[in-house]
Amino acid sequence: MSGTVPTKEDILSAFRAALPVMLGYLAIGLPCGIMESKVGFSPLMSFVLSMTFYSGAGQFMIPSMWLAGSPLYSVIASVSFVNTRQMLYSAAFSPYFSDVSRPLAFFFSATVTDESFGVSLEKFVTDEAWTPRRALLVNLMSMTSWGVANTVGTAVGPVLNLPLAVTSFAMTSIFVCLLVGQPLNRTTAVVVGVAFAGVLVCKLVGLAGPAILFGALAGVVAGMVFEVARGR
Repeated sequence: MSGTVPTKEDILSAFRAALPVMLGYLAIGLPCGIMESKVGFSPLMSFVLSMTFYSGAGQFMIPSMWLAGSPLYSVIASVSFVNTRQMLYSAAFSPYFSDVSRPLAFFFSATVTDESFGVSLEKFVTDEAWTPRRALLVNLMSMTSWGVANTVGTAVGPVLNLPLAVTSFAMTSIFVCLLVGQPLNRTTAVVVGVAFAGVLVCKLVGLAGPAILFGALAGVVAGMVFEVARGR
């Protein structure tokens, strides 16, 4: 791969590709920052988290579950389960990164997310001029817009002083968003149904704290069993 410093064309091409993602991140990063302010995050803390833990769903879940009273182990486990999908990204990108330097491959892997994954994968398939360097720039531009939006949201959060009931609903809304993005098939129906039943049962028996974790585990296991049974 020639050169390591991005050219002007690299920057402009990456910016054009990343712009829709950046605008979307500005819109959803603000409420995420407001949520983070509710659990005591400062603007600096919010920015550092956004730039090192690049998972929008995870960042919504952390303050939402904390406000809902979930224990720390449940927060960590639930966020980890949601983010396991990112392990699949490397398999999709591996043919395009076979001859790049390890530092570039590392930083790309550490900054890719759902939206930038979709942008760069489409570009690799349809644009012969698209390079791993441009894909990394898309990641970094998207990350920066997300970090800025979260920081601004955290700064204005105490001024807005939204009711706890409103901010806590972000936990429900993020799962609804994740659900909408899933394929509509029998396996999804099984996972959703069992996960919902698991959470409901936990709450009925007084296990409100780990309810989300147990429900998610039950849904994943049920989906795997259903797929194996259908395959047989």
